Amino acid sequence: MTIIHENERDYRFGNSGPKYLIRGPRMSFGVVVLQPGQDFPAHYHQFMEENFFILEGELEIHIDQTVHHCKKGDFIHVEPKQVHYLVNKGDKQFKAAFMLSPFHENDKVEVDYKPTI
Repeated sequence: MTIIHENERDYRFGNSGPKYLIRGPRMSFGVVVLQPGQDFPAHYHQFMEENFFILEGELEIHIDQTVHHCKKGDFIHVEPKQVHYLVNKGDKQFKAAFMLSPFHENDKVEVDYKPTI
């Protein structure tokens, strides 16, 4: 059994980005924050599926170049090999819980993606 409080971990970019609460051995779980105007680079996972549950704010997520506008309470499922790009175009912080499974170390592949919108 493991109990971790969110405040025990740090966001990757100071006050934003992903914050892992657990990484492996079977899945990873954490929270991600994007401040207004911030984005997270386009990428995909070769083996892992990724799920997001939006806790606050709004998100524009591009999945295989299709744009989706999501808000608090929305659940997003991304299959392996689907390119996804996240951007907070709102004026409030975006925060979501995320889960990656099954766990594979170094499974993220960044891609060069420039939104046309």
